[in-house]
Amino acid sequence: MKIDIEYESSWRNSFLDGSNNEPVPKKGRKYIASMTNLKNEKNFIIREISLDTVMGVLNRLIGDQRKLYQSRISENYYFSEIENDIEFNDVPSAITEEMTYLRNVSGSTDQNSFTGSIKNSDPIFNSDYSVEFWGVLTLEINEVCKFITDENYQIKSQLGLDPVTIIQKLESINKYKTSNDQLLIDTVSILESKFEAVNYLTKKGEVPPISLYCSALYIQLDRLSNTDTAKTKAGGIAGISKRGFTKKDFMNRYTTGDKKKIWGNPYIREEFIKGEGKVRHLMTKASGKLEIKIDIERDKAKEIKSLIENAGVSSFYLGKKGLAYVTNIDTREVR
Repeated sequence: MKIDIEYESSWRNSFLDGSNNEPVPKKGRKYIASMTNLKNEKNFIIREISLDTVMGVLNRLIGDQRKLYQSRISENYYFSEIENDIEFNDVPSAITEEMTYLRNVSGSTDQNSFTGSIKNSDPIFNSDYSVEFWGVLTLEINEVCKFITDENYQIKSQLGLDPVTIIQKLESINKYKTSNDQLLIDTVSILESKFEAVNYLTKKGEVPPISLYCSALYIQLDRLSNTDTAKTKAGGIAGISKRGFTKKDFMNRYTTGDKKKIWGNPYIREEFIKGEGKVRHLMTKASGKLEIKIDIERDKAKEIKSLIENAGVSSFYLGKKGLAYVTNIDTREVR
């Protein structure tokens, strides 16, 4: 038996984690195609036509609308005895990469934006300890190392005491290049003895300077007196960990509005490839023909054809999105 299916604009990427071959979590499968998630190579998922795709199509054509895993574990799974006799051949006639805008109904938050008015009057910017506390960020990298190792180190320079100035300074420090300078390595050893659960080194054994500055803020928080108003309920600094900072969390503490929602984004992954430079990966869409062959007797083939005709499925998705439809059903035995 042979079933021919033609399809157009079939998406060849996936933007949800998990698998169709397992029960859907209570909160649904996680959306992993935000701009932040796509920076991680494993979240840019490429899909091809597989046996699972074909079995999903066949079940859909005979009127079974259950998830494939649900059909397979049921006692009345129609293809249970013939699934191993199914072969397929995917023949794409056109493959394109297109800029696609995805709608994220869960609503992610923008990493670099905030809403509402800025609260410059927060005690962390207007207390007796504020100048010395935020003054840590004015130090040069070698001075930060000295500050960490010397409990009596005095900070002489000042920084503008408002959220925007502080976050701009943190962003500036975050651009400092990682280094394996011996002074930084020795300083990290001291920090690791103070904060045992923190891993400061990159995979290359280098130190991101922002980690030293952020940890220095925590050290200063302990050295200064009467700094309770600078701490969150958990005892930390809002939006700042010992390894780095998150702009949206920092500004959320010092603004009147909530974090800014993002309800969608273009599906694009950018990476630098040695010898090629900056490369963009977009949504792949394919059009073509799918040939399904089932090695069964003709009577069984006629039965399947009858089920397909009775179900009356005119068009359907092939994989994710796109348009697919049956163009021919041949009940003759495969030769």
